[in-house]
Amino acid sequence: MGISPDMPAEQKKFDENYDLGFPLLSDPDHRIASAYDVWGQKQMYGKTLEGIVRSAFLIDETGKIAHIWYKISPKDTVPELMKALKALNIT
Repeated sequence: MGISPDMPAEQKKFDENYDLGFPLLSDPDHRIASAYDVWGQKQMYGKTLEGIVRSAFLIDETGKIAHIWYKISPKDTVPELMKALKALNIT
């Protein structure tokens, strides 16, 4: 599954663009992002602001984190995930 602070309508559009095949969950109050330590201060265009630290976590069926990508671009998220799944013989 994917989790982001985006609202469900935005996530639906993302899913339609990439045909993900897995659920996307909305985290508008940042509880999950905070638990994974990816919500906080960051630098953007020379300014400090609070927001999501762009990252992706591949979590296996037992709940173990199998792979982490920090500062991954949105366009690279799905291809990198697919490579990791293939390497783990999950695809």
